[in-house]
Amino acid sequence: MLEKRVRHLGRYRDIVAAFTRNGFGFLVKDLGLFEVLALPKRLFIDGHQQMNSKSIGERVRLILEELGPTFIKMGQIASTRPDIIPEEILKELEKLQDHVPPFPFEEVERIVQEELGSTIDTLFKEFQEVPIAAASIGQVHFAVLKSNERVAVKIQRPNISKIIQTDLEILQDLVQLASQRLEWASRYQLPEIVEEFSKSLREELNYTIEARNTERVSKQFEKDSNIHIPNVYWDLSTQKILTLEFAEGIKLNDMRKLDELGYNRKILAERFVHSIFQQILIEGFFHGDPHPGNILAGPGEVIVFLDFGMVGRLTLEMKTYIAALIIAMMRKNTNGVIKAITKMGLIPDDIDMQKLTKDVDELKEKYLDVPLSQVSLGESINDLFSIAFKHHIQIPADLTLLGKTLLTMEGTVEMLDPELSIMNIAEPFGRKLLKERLHPKKVAENAASYLFEYGEILSQLPKHIQELTSTIKKGKLRMEITVPELEQFLKKLDRISSRLSFSIILLSFSIIMVGLIIGSALSNQSTLLWNIPAQEIGFTIAVLMLLWLLFSIFRSGKK
Repeated sequence: MLEKRVRHLGRYRDIVAAFTRNGFGFLVKDLGLFEVLALPKRLFIDGHQQMNSKSIGERVRLILEELGPTFIKMGQIASTRPDIIPEEILKELEKLQDHVPPFPFEEVERIVQEELGSTIDTLFKEFQEVPIAAASIGQVHFAVLKSNERVAVKIQRPNISKIIQTDLEILQDLVQLASQRLEWASRYQLPEIVEEFSKSLREELNYTIEARNTERVSKQFEKDSNIHIPNVYWDLSTQKILTLEFAEGIKLNDMRKLDELGYNRKILAERFVHSIFQQILIEGFFHGDPHPGNILAGPGEVIVFLDFGMVGRLTLEMKTYIAALIIAMMRKNTNGVIKAITKMGLIPDDIDMQKLTKDVDELKEKYLDVPLSQVSLGESINDLFSIAFKHHIQIPADLTLLGKTLLTMEGTVEMLDPELSIMNIAEPFGRKLLKERLHPKKVAENAASYLFEYGEILSQLPKHIQELTSTIKKGKLRMEITVPELEQFLKKLDRISSRLSFSIILLSFSIIMVGLIIGSALSNQSTLLWNIPAQEIGFTIAVLMLLWLLFSIFRSGKK
């Protein structure tokens, strides 16, 4: 860790200075970095003034924009996580700008030569020097192949991978330090969250992954002529270059142009919504960022999807839970909603189910008198994720990305056709998924799968029993029992054991008395013992003991 700090000292100073300048100097101070990095005290004073003039969310956004590509991308990924990011910060993260100047064409030529092994003139009939789009990780150029096919060539920025890797190392170092020194950082599992975001960002740096994502979604719609996904040119693609079929069309939010060219907005909206639900609920693999810039309308109201750098994945179980959630929400069934979200996430042991139910009921009231056609599916799911955040329920990243995807989709659909009910379109998909799961063939497949798993477990059982027996013989078996309100439990246990002991004594005494009575009846001999009224005394003592025992039991029952 120390070696990293020395190697990247300048970048550490930039990051820490940005935090301090924007009113988070207290964090830098708590981490013990202010003196270590020798930052000027004036920086701390300026940052303190920033706290009074801007909101926390705005200051977080300014930090990320100041620190460049890595932090902007991390912020964009974080904006999909309402289960771990407060709402006021989420709204600012959605404003993050990713527009940067293009890098020189000389660098483009060099990268093409290194990655594809030939010059641009050799590979392309035409290649425009000015990019048609430029972002923090790469830029896109229009080109024409020797075969006259029109393509879009996406080229990664020079050294961006190294820059991002350095920033990620520093960020992971800082959150590890925070989790060791700050209780709240450890509670919110910051290292795990940053690791998850880092993985997503590293995937975006590998254009080969994006190409595979593009082809996978393309196969979903290969029989649907109303949806088009650009073809991938694998011979002209690498980890740093992605060559795709050039897709022409109008952005779905360009209402004026759509109307001028006579596009039917209602058809576009319906096809767009159907295509998203097909990806989510049927295929379980979906476009993670369907904003209008990534979705085009082609001739004949064809929907064209672009940019598969961010995708979501849902397992069969998760798809089923989503379907169950949609149906429970439509029926305003609180128990059904709670059952669905508890199955989706990792429920903490100390969760207060009564409070959780109350919060879901309050959310239900929000939509109680709202017509189904006016209910926002994305907003209602994100409201549920906000409840999950409140109760520390960890929702898988792909599910929160799903919420973001639905919200983005709904925003576009509202512009295209405000009358369209997304919930009504979603319900048949949910019902279809649930029916498929209950289909005899699917049930048989699941049963066979479980049978195989249980068979494997049973085959290993003798071995595990042998290992357990060996451990017990060696005296190495440890048992831990955790009981809520342990002290109270032990007191009750102590009272129970005392009464049990008293009862045993009473029983023993009674047996002795019975023996004396029988002995007295059978013996005609006179002894000193028989001259004492032992039976009467013993009977009196036994009655008193019995009354005390009954009284103590009655009294404990009232506590």
